This record gives sequence, structure tokens and C-alpha cells, in this order.
Amino acid sequence: MSKITFLGAGSTVFAKNVLGDCLHTPALQGFEIALFDIDHERLQDSANMLNNIKKTSGSTSVIKTYTDRKEALSGAKYVVNAIQVGGYDPCTITDFEIPKKYGLRQTIADTVGIGGIFRNLRTIPVMLDFAADIREVCPDALFLNYTNPMAVLTNVMNTYGGVRTVGLCHSVQACIPELFKSLGLEKEGVKAKIAGINHMAWLLEVTKDGVDLYPEIKKRAAEKQKEKHKDMVRFEMMLKFGHYITESSEHNAEYHPYFIKRNYPELVDRFNIPLDEYPRRCIEQISRWKQMREDLVNDANLTHERSHEYASYIFEAIETDTPFKIGGNVMNTGLITNLPREACVEVPCLVDRNGVTPTFVGDLPPQLAALNRTNINTQLLTIEAAITRKREHIYHAAMLDPHTSAELSMDDIVAMCDELIEAHGKWLPEYH
Repeated sequence: MSKITFLGAGSTVFAKNVLGDCLHTPALQGFEIALFDIDHERLQDSANMLNNIKKTSGSTSVIKTYTDRKEALSGAKYVVNAIQVGGYDPCTITDFEIPKKYGLRQTIADTVGIGGIFRNLRTIPVMLDFAADIREVCPDALFLNYTNPMAVLTNVMNTYGGVRTVGLCHSVQACIPELFKSLGLEKEGVKAKIAGINHMAWLLEVTKDGVDLYPEIKKRAAEKQKEKHKDMVRFEMMLKFGHYITESSEHNAEYHPYFIKRNYPELVDRFNIPLDEYPRRCIEQISRWKQMREDLVNDANLTHERSHEYASYIFEAIETDTPFKIGGNVMNTGLITNLPREACVEVPCLVDRNGVTPTFVGDLPPQLAALNRTNINTQLLTIEAAITRKREHIYHAAMLDPHTSAELSMDDIVAMCDELIEAHGKWLPEYH
């Protein structure tokens, strides 16, 4: 029996999408779906939910829970990762509150920036433990990483973990539908080419029947910027740098040095930037969980429709040898020629029985590659810190971050990093 292992299966809503999709996919029937989480109550919740979907879908797959990670991984053909190390309380709170003391404000803090750096530092050791288990008990498994910070963790698993890994994000498949809906354009028949790095990939080309749609997109975007809306940062970046970015404005507000600035507080209001957005979402999700649990876990008649998540389509393409195209995060083996080879990039990939095969992109427009490199710098120094356990590389990563370096002095950056290392305590013992 082939096996799909889900690490972080207590992420019940996400498990519903990814594994509910698998239960509905004909090519994936008869699989074992192995669930693992360190929170045993949430683990059982997810198992109950999936068994309800199994019943209503008529799936022949088997749902099993594991409290031993190595047993959960043993013999797996596919591994899906959706863990969060340290949780909202205390780690996310720490990632926001200590920088705030230094005057550094954030929106999501899960990719780069101070929040992204420290999220990486506490997650990488856990991921490398996963990798050691995988090399031992399922060395040929394909590892799908959904955990942020996407680029760094996917890079680490490939470069230092020795595990065949592709990183998956929602932003690529959502890019055209969201942009076109926002501007009142019809998306049917549109061809698009997207490449860059995770959360900062670029809509390089967008055409319909051979006609370039960018002039109309920019015309409508400029008009829309006259009134407040939720995507003002991305539209501003497109109008200034020429291309639309895949990930949301609240994310991109903190990836660049242009938008959240103490000396220009009016920019936050002008570009409608939701500071402290991720903690707000976490609090809302926690407060809604009781009702969501009732709806998801205790509904014996729970149904599911296949979502837009890539995982089940990847498994299906490999099992059936029916090609499927994704936007995947992979190592830059010369795929984007003006970004560093040691970086993880997000490019179109073909999936079939051979696995995930990335496609060649070539040079990005120089201004877009330059913007990507500002974030890659921090990513690579964060990896250096995690692998060498050298505190000075944490400082380097933070001092190279565009938003952090634009707001704080080097002395303040070092002091802030020291305070964050101390506050993270047991999650970062190797730096004490």
C-alpha cells in the first residue's frame, strides 16, 4: 500500500484541503494516509474529520494516526509538511513585540524581515530532524513543503537535508484570478508566465490571443490607486517597477524599504497597510476554532470539493504520468540566470512520472532580479546562521534585510537580535 505522510496534521483546515483532495482523487485510492502531530488532540481531530470525508466520498484509502514520527514516515512515497514551530503564543507574539520596542513594525513576519529570520531559526533544526528520519526510513520520498518561510526551508531540505523537496505556495495559482477580478477583467483564455522567488515572483508576461494585457492592467491599476483598496502596495510596485507581484500587499509592504517608515507615517495610511496583521489573524482563528471544530470534526456528513492546492495534482500526475504544470519552489540550478545559484527560486515546473521538473526562465528584467536579490541576501545569511550556529550571521541577515536596515541602526539591530535570541529561549538554545 502506497503511503502519504502528513507532518503537522493538527493543522485541521489545511489537512482538509490537501488530504480531502487526495481522498477525492481516483489515482490516489487505496493509499495509507499517515497523520503525525505533536498535539495529539488536534491529531485526533484531523483523523475524525478525514474519516468523515472518507465516508461521504467513498474513498478506499486508510487513515492512520501516529505519535512516533519515524513510524509515520516509514515507507512513505510522499511527505507533506505543514508544521509551525513555537506557535502564535509565545513565538509569533515575540517576533512582533520585541521589534516594536525598537520602532520596527511588521505586517505578517513569516518570510523575511526579523519575524521571518527568527521563524526560520527555530524551524530549521526541526526540519533537519525530519530529513534525518526521511533519509533513514523513506529515502526516495518526495517532500512537499508548505511551511513558511518557504524559500529558506525548501533550500535547507534540498541543500543540507538531502531530501528531494519542492516548496508549494498558494500565491502563484491565485495571482491571475485575484488580479483580474480586482480590475474587472475576464481571466478566461489568459496566458501567463510567472517566476522569481517565493512571495516575490513576478507576472513576467500576461497575454490573451497574442495581445499583451499589461497596458490595460496598468491603466486600470493607476485608476484604482486613486481610492483606497487592499492591494495598493502591489499596484504601486507594478506601476514603479513594471510588473505585478504574486503575493499580497500586506506581505510585500514589509519585503521592501518603501512603505512602513517611521519618518513617513502617512505611507501606512496612504497604502492601506495593515500593521500587526498576522497576530490579528491568529487571534481570530483561535477564537473561531471552537465553532470550526464543531463544523469540521463532529459533522459525520462532512463533504469536500477538490481545492486548488497543488499536492493532490502532483501526486496524481506522478501516479498516472499525466503531465501537470505547477509553480514550484526549487533550487536555482541555472533556471533564473541573474539570481544566485545557491538560492531557492519559484518557477514553472512540469510534473509527471519523472517527478517535478523545473523549467528554464533565463534572465529576469534587471530591476526585478535586483529586488529579489535584496531578499535572497537575508535568506542565505539566515541559512548560514542556522547551519554554523554563529550568532553574527543572525546579525548579518537582519542588517541585510531591506525593511530592517532602512529603519534601524546597526547597534539597534544587534541589540534587538540579542533580545530576540534571549526571549526565544528553548527554541534557540544553540545561540546562547
